[in-house]
Amino acid sequence: MIYLIGSIILSSYLTLSFKVVERLGLNNFQVIVFNYITCVITGSFVNGHFPINTETVSQPWFTWACIMGATFIILFNIIGFTTQRLGVAVASVANKLSLVIPFIFSIILYNEKATALKIAGVVMALVSVLFTCWPSKQQQSTHNKKISLWISLVPAILFLGSGLLDTMIKYVEQGFINENNNNEYLITAFAAAGTIGLLVLISAFITGKQQFSSKALLMGIAIGIPNYFSIWCLMQVLKDYSSNSSAIIPINNMGIVLFSTLVAGWIFKERLSKLNWTGVLLAIAAIALIAYG
Repeated sequence: MIYLIGSIILSSYLTLSFKVVERLGLNNFQVIVFNYITCVITGSFVNGHFPINTETVSQPWFTWACIMGATFIILFNIIGFTTQRLGVAVASVANKLSLVIPFIFSIILYNEKATALKIAGVVMALVSVLFTCWPSKQQQSTHNKKISLWISLVPAILFLGSGLLDTMIKYVEQGFINENNNNEYLITAFAAAGTIGLLVLISAFITGKQQFSSKALLMGIAIGIPNYFSIWCLMQVLKDYSSNSSAIIPINNMGIVLFSTLVAGWIFKERLSKLNWTGVLLAIAAIALIAYG
């Protein structure tokens, strides 16, 4: 249970932190790159040494770690954009109600049972995504015009990408990961994300498109440490509840949605419309159906 609570709180912190990045006027990409470098350092400290070496490349999970790392940095940029343009609630719901995708894969790959109530919960989750992501009057007035169609489609991209990432984590955890290589795998994935981002960032520095920001570095550190432990906690949760991942993933994701939405309303004064709140309430009902149906 403690790993589940840790995953919910730390993952919510990551989404909420992008509101702080926005208010401080920091460059999202620099913060994200420094965050992944911090993840690698944090993981190496937890592991007691830097676990990546020539033998790592020959491991069966190495390619998956690289794919996962590339997905990390892409999704983190999308989460940051969605949080700042559409709000914490929209980013959290689009990100974490993507549980529909790993739910389907859990049934196909691991023969987990799909009851009528669980299927109803999936349908309800999809409706709640639509309701919660519908722009409120506050969001429209903030930009002094209706949010463009392109921006409105970003949550759908986040929804699909997050669902595939969760599915990937579950697949790798089931087929390749154990207590001996868990941390090695995570650090490799974070290193892949950091390497990709650093190469792009160095190019931007050389061409003069960006200037190094010490504040972005500090914010990246403040995000990177919790980021590492959020994924670590999630993988521990999947280990503890390996026989019922179709239930535990929704519980984790819905907890993140509710916690981050409430905190965003309290700290950042984000206001949801009645339709948005209906979506959040539907999300609560969906978790009950999927988890216990």
